[in-house]
Amino acid sequence: MAFENLTEAERDALNLEYRARMTIPDADAFLERAAERSEVVRARLSCVLDVPYGDTPKQTLDIFPADRPGAPVFFYIHGGYWYQLDKAIYSEVAAPMTAAGATAVLPNYELCPDATIPDIVDQVRRALVWVHAHIMEYNGSSGRLYVGGHSAGGHLTGMMMATDWDGLFGLPADLIKGTAPISGLFDIEPHRHTNLQPYIRLTAQMAAANSPQRLPLYFSGTMICAVGGGETRSFRRQSRDFTEKCLSLGIECDYVEVEGDHHFAVTDRLGDGGDPLTQAIVARMGL
Repeated sequence: MAFENLTEAERDALNLEYRARMTIPDADAFLERAAERSEVVRARLSCVLDVPYGDTPKQTLDIFPADRPGAPVFFYIHGGYWYQLDKAIYSEVAAPMTAAGATAVLPNYELCPDATIPDIVDQVRRALVWVHAHIMEYNGSSGRLYVGGHSAGGHLTGMMMATDWDGLFGLPADLIKGTAPISGLFDIEPHRHTNLQPYIRLTAQMAAANSPQRLPLYFSGTMICAVGGGETRSFRRQSRDFTEKCLSLGIECDYVEVEGDHHFAVTDRLGDGGDPLTQAIVARMGL
């Protein structure tokens, strides 16, 4: 689809494809319930909150240590179209991970428009650099890092796969052993033309340089790419296209389309240790 010179009707259709809140009337209720469950998890589990990894207020991590040293690490990146939400909404993700024997880490990052999407990508990279250096203090293994995220967090997961860890940071090229992008945005060019643009202020150059669908991948681990079966055609297509790209590069990956789930229902699954999607992610971590 050509995005320049869209008619008003075409722009409205594009918003309906990509702005999930416009098609899910109870979206806020899903987020409120997730936040309530997450508050309970933080009260119940051992955790270290708001650990700084950078020099701005939102560059912080919440860490939920495993019971034993040498555990795999699940690094979960929240969504919100780069301009909304917070890691605290998703603490519930840590519950099944720590129960299975992993350390869970949830980063925050500065939000648009105070930051640009390239800024956010750089911050998440630096959060992973911090984790590699310090996670042993929280019973995690720096050699067993797994990255997942939902929506914009799925995009950021893809961008971590497109990072040259050795060339940029002198870290192992296989820093990330596995990924789980969920409802990801792997080509972000369409968002220049939605009603997100006043918040994200995305240029064509930024979109090209920050779309993992268009970039070389420095990744040799395994991937589970999931999306709700009830999501729009564009969300499902983006996840299929990214899976096909990874398969063409010889990356071991599974495409999972969760029947019936919309954009917010699919992420709710990650707080349930008995859910098949959560179990599949845990199994990829060797647990």
